[in-house]
Amino acid sequence: MIADKMKPFVQNNSAIREMFEEGNRLRGIYGAENVFDFSLGNPNVPAPAEVKQAILDLLEEEDPVVLHGYMNNAGFPDVRESIANSLNRRFDTKFHAGNIIMTVGAASGLNVILKTILNPGEEVVVFAPYFLEYGSYVRNYDGVLVEVSPNTETFQPNLEEFATKLSPRTRAVIVNTPHNPTGVVYSEETIKKIAEILEEKQKEYGNQIFLISDEPYRELAYDGVKVPYLTKYYKNTVVGYSYSKSLSLPGERIGYLVIPDELEDSATVFQAASIANRVLGSVNAPSLIQKVIGRCVDAQVDLEYYDRNRKTLYEGLIKFGFTCVKPQGAFYLFVKSPVADEKEFCAAGKKYNILMVPGSSFACPGYVRLAYCVSYENILNSLPAFEKLAKEYF
Repeated sequence: MIADKMKPFVQNNSAIREMFEEGNRLRGIYGAENVFDFSLGNPNVPAPAEVKQAILDLLEEEDPVVLHGYMNNAGFPDVRESIANSLNRRFDTKFHAGNIIMTVGAASGLNVILKTILNPGEEVVVFAPYFLEYGSYVRNYDGVLVEVSPNTETFQPNLEEFATKLSPRTRAVIVNTPHNPTGVVYSEETIKKIAEILEEKQKEYGNQIFLISDEPYRELAYDGVKVPYLTKYYKNTVVGYSYSKSLSLPGERIGYLVIPDELEDSATVFQAASIANRVLGSVNAPSLIQKVIGRCVDAQVDLEYYDRNRKTLYEGLIKFGFTCVKPQGAFYLFVKSPVADEKEFCAAGKKYNILMVPGSSFACPGYVRLAYCVSYENILNSLPAFEKLAKEYF
């Protein structure tokens, strides 16, 4: 018999993963070129060439005892210093190795910081729509997830409601920009207002409230849009980052946390987070890929590839009559369902081998998410199928 805590997970397995498995089934029947699977945010763009070269060079040059051995729980100091220097160059910050903890991707990083700061019964506020695993991560430490309802006009955070959802039990707020599932980038004005509200509530309640910035899509921003770096707006900010998207390395599970010196009791938080990294079972991030990141810290995938997909799919769907806020970042479209029950719309899409994720998987029913991190040919081939689907509704 499994643990009681796991029973809801088994009963409500991820709709995204279920769609992915359905895609594999359909590809076996119809062929990959005839299945339009927009379910999983699994990058189709190859990793930059320097990543492969770094792996080969490290295997030849590095002492294998060091390359494949244990290190400080926070990660190799030289890699952490390289990341800090890169952030300082790009965002005019003042980080150093002692602000960086290497993690097993962004998901592990979020679990590390939540274990570090969260007591049972304390609250973590999120803005709907949101990556539903946030709720799982919070419940891992017996915290309580508090949702702010979506602003479906712009999908910028609903700040009036946000202020009412904060309480003396609020321990943290999670923001994600560029955003999954909408592709929206939170404006600097939005970030400033979030920071102002948090500062006011910290004073009112006499409690430290953490702002956790979940940033796996930071480098994926289009049309010259700037993504604010949140530590510059609010001192009690922790940044979680992943190279899954920026370097197309989702399976390598490599990322980091930034715990700035400005954060209240920063040294203690950093020490506790390093220990959390160990006691959660990761111990430390994988050594080889840490060293690869140290050599490829400023490398990026071809953003034009995603941008072409974004424009082609967005323009095609709008032409067919669908409604969608034009994404400024990440690689998702969040399309309004033409019927109230978006799961019914997803089922209709399957008739044309189109796989979409229902918005209820992100606490925002009435919409569907399309992950356009697929081949450009798949985007083009999908348009006639979307046109047929649109004719059922418009």
